[in-house]
Amino acid sequence: MELLGEFMAVYTNKNWVKTEKAIDGKLVQQFQSGNKNALALLVKRWHKTFCEKAYWIVKDADVAKDIAQDSWSIIIIKISHLKTPESFGSWALRIVYTKSLDWIKENNKLKNNIDNKHQLQHVFDEARDSSESIKAILLKTIKTLPENQQMVIRLFYMQEYSLKEISTILNISEGTVKSRLFHAREKLKQILKTYNL
Repeated sequence: MELLGEFMAVYTNKNWVKTEKAIDGKLVQQFQSGNKNALALLVKRWHKTFCEKAYWIVKDADVAKDIAQDSWSIIIIKISHLKTPESFGSWALRIVYTKSLDWIKENNKLKNNIDNKHQLQHVFDEARDSSESIKAILLKTIKTLPENQQMVIRLFYMQEYSLKEISTILNISEGTVKSRLFHAREKLKQILKTYNL
């Protein structure tokens, strides 16, 4: 399981995350002070991420773009009340997440997950048939997890949000975040044993 830790470490650079949050914080403060150009920079920094996060949930690229756009409308209205500007990322992602869930509820498009055995077998077959790198195997393995566990793994390890920030983004308790993280790790361990990693 050391491999999982090493892989996740590649995606975590505390100084980089702190710097990014500081930049967001300054841009939010500038926009709150009336600098319209600061909003354009925030959009440039975050729009693609918003589209990607919405796509994780709705699985439709066009709808994800619409959700990102709608989220910006809400962000522009509410940003003046954001008390901790450096938390812009987690605050804004919560809006995107909520809008995505709203779309699913409104359109009754909650898809049934493919049977786990079938999905895992497909991942194993692909890994055996091609010369996948360990990183690619791990990423594919993560994609076999339920969406709520994938999201927690990505937010915690790849984007280095704290448990509290993830709790805020997903609008769930910290205990639920910890539980999802634990269960995701356990599933990854079991799957990766098959690869002798």
